Amino acid sequence: MSTPSLQTGDFTLPGEAGYEQLTLQLAKKWGADTIRDSDGTQLSPEITNSGYKIYSTICLVRSVNAWAKKNPTKLQQNFLMSFPVVAEQASTTVVLLNGFFKEQFVVNFDDDPKRWWQVFDRTTGAEVSKKNWDFNAKKGTVTVRKCEKGHKYTVNFLTYRTWEEISMYNHITNNWGDREHLAAVDPMHPETRKVLLAYLEQWLKDHPTTSVVRFTSMFYNFTWFWGDDPKLRFVYSDWGDYAMTVSTRALKLFEKAKGYKLTSEDFVNGGLYNSTHNAPSQRYLDYVDFIHNFVVDFGRECVDLVHKHGKQAYVFYDDHWIGVEPYSPRFKDFGFDGLIKCVFNAFEVRLCAHAEGVKTHELRLHPYLFPTGLKGEPTFKVGGGGNPTLDAKNFWIDARRGIIRAPIDRIGLGGYLSLVEPWPDFQDYIEQLAQEFRLLKSFHRGDKPYTAPFKVAVLTAWGKLRSWICSGHFHHGLDLNEMIESLAGMPVDVQFISFDDLLKRGVPKDVKVIVNCGREGSAWSGGHFWKDPRIVEILTAWVAKGGGLVGVAEPSAVPQTGEFFRLGPVLGVDRDRGERLALSRYQYAVEPKHFITEDLSGAPDFGKDVTGVYALGAETKVLADREGSPTIAVREFGKGRSVYFSGHKFTPENARLLHRALFWAAAKESAWSAWNSSNVRTDCAYFPKARKLVVINNDGREQATRITTDDGRAIDVTLQAHGIQIMDL
Repeated sequence: MSTPSLQTGDFTLPGEAGYEQLTLQLAKKWGADTIRDSDGTQLSPEITNSGYKIYSTICLVRSVNAWAKKNPTKLQQNFLMSFPVVAEQASTTVVLLNGFFKEQFVVNFDDDPKRWWQVFDRTTGAEVSKKNWDFNAKKGTVTVRKCEKGHKYTVNFLTYRTWEEISMYNHITNNWGDREHLAAVDPMHPETRKVLLAYLEQWLKDHPTTSVVRFTSMFYNFTWFWGDDPKLRFVYSDWGDYAMTVSTRALKLFEKAKGYKLTSEDFVNGGLYNSTHNAPSQRYLDYVDFIHNFVVDFGRECVDLVHKHGKQAYVFYDDHWIGVEPYSPRFKDFGFDGLIKCVFNAFEVRLCAHAEGVKTHELRLHPYLFPTGLKGEPTFKVGGGGNPTLDAKNFWIDARRGIIRAPIDRIGLGGYLSLVEPWPDFQDYIEQLAQEFRLLKSFHRGDKPYTAPFKVAVLTAWGKLRSWICSGHFHHGLDLNEMIESLAGMPVDVQFISFDDLLKRGVPKDVKVIVNCGREGSAWSGGHFWKDPRIVEILTAWVAKGGGLVGVAEPSAVPQTGEFFRLGPVLGVDRDRGERLALSRYQYAVEPKHFITEDLSGAPDFGKDVTGVYALGAETKVLADREGSPTIAVREFGKGRSVYFSGHKFTPENARLLHRALFWAAAKESAWSAWNSSNVRTDCAYFPKARKLVVINNDGREQATRITTDDGRAIDVTLQAHGIQIMDL
């Protein structure tokens, strides 16, 4: 096998017309083999004819703006719930769009409101009879009669979205001034599909130098409802909610396909909508499946057209990704050649790397080449005090934790290349980063890094469909997000299973440890699925026979008389939320030493961990506590073991705690030392076929560490800040 070049290839550079010299200079410096356009930029003939492979970005649903303006009833729609109004008298008027961003929404009065809308008394939860409310299209209001004074009333109503959200965000963020506002059309309508396919056909003819068509993304956006108050700019956002796919046509077709009707409340859900963080109903899962099948089928038509023109088709897994679902059985049916994922951290790397059905897995790195970052940081803002090189290093060390564990084929950047011109140190660092990536990629070729001698399954309401979260970026403070980020950098094989999987097939035979992590009611802990006693029976028996269980925050939580954690007897702990004040608690003593806490110095900091936890008896060993509430506890149950953490925050120390907990729960402590690093701020990956040891520093300061091999040898390493060392063994 020939040694791959570390100087060139596997890098996508964003080009920019007007900066041809800079584009071609950095393409050479960074070893790019591909140049792409980005939102708001164009590629000139000098760039497209320069001999590089060309990625051209297309977002079909916002590409036919002139047609959209002439066909406003073909715009994408959604249900909104009005902000609650408290009745002061028997008749109450609700201004529907009060509180919402008027440039994003227009109320849909074209489809009969009496058929599709609903009004609720949210104090009682009862729907108001359609006889007792009327709408005024001119005023944009609904008047509710026979109200109960002091009760809250809301209206579920349909809207058209007149400004597509990514266009809106980019426009406002980058001060695009009088540039045209783009709207997204709905391909659920046959007329729209014909227009989009005709547009794509002509677009392909007009881009003869394009090698790869980069769909951004497909048809439907993640849910993002904007408000008109700057203090509540984003009323609701969720990367996995299908709320913005709704139309009356879709609802009619759903009824035909599934045999029953959905209502507005199936989408509004009392104002919670269908956040991915909430355990889904079967009705909602059926709708997700319905939309997914539509997106796959029409998406395949688009991909086939691209292939007919001799080009490849990649999809960008962000923005309009709804219905794409890279962990569904049908993802392969799109026929995509590549998947591109923008990444901030390790679990997003793993999300991209493990998706099946595409040949090429590509990461779009950060910082994005915009003046300010997504959180408002002044990365490239002139005179703003930004430090793009340091930002790039910090993003890279987070992503690199995942890259050493799973193979990635390509990396790249996006945005305005002109912004990097005043930053020569940034240009030099990206050159170094690209070479480092190519080296790491070469180790994965025909090899797999060492992993623990057991497999871990993460149990959630979504299971495989939401592997590696699969619903957006890193939400700090969300226990499962934080825990998945810790898992993403560990030498452990991880899979994701659902409660339905347990009922249909039981625990997979090759799984030794199950992790259940999240707050009560969430999709991540499980919510209503824990009400099924069969789930409790399956897992209790599995642990008793030798399985390992790790519970974080409120695992198996569902309120019922006498208990809160359904698996409390297995975990050895439960939680008191105030109902047990008259009952005494078992008086435990904190265990001073344990395998799990061996690397812990001081009290653990899990961030927003749960309180009120209590031990169930002498079989429970408490390893750490806070104000009388166990924060780490273990129990041997039958032939198995369980571990409880009161929360999780991704830090090097907590990742090490979790790593050790997995080994202890699996009863594999004897295998712990193999290919582990003594310093929690460093990681290592051993590639056995190549006999290469990769050691990385995940910190912005110099770190020293000791690596223990599988035969017990010790290797001492000192790493520069953000550094990496490669050793032949």
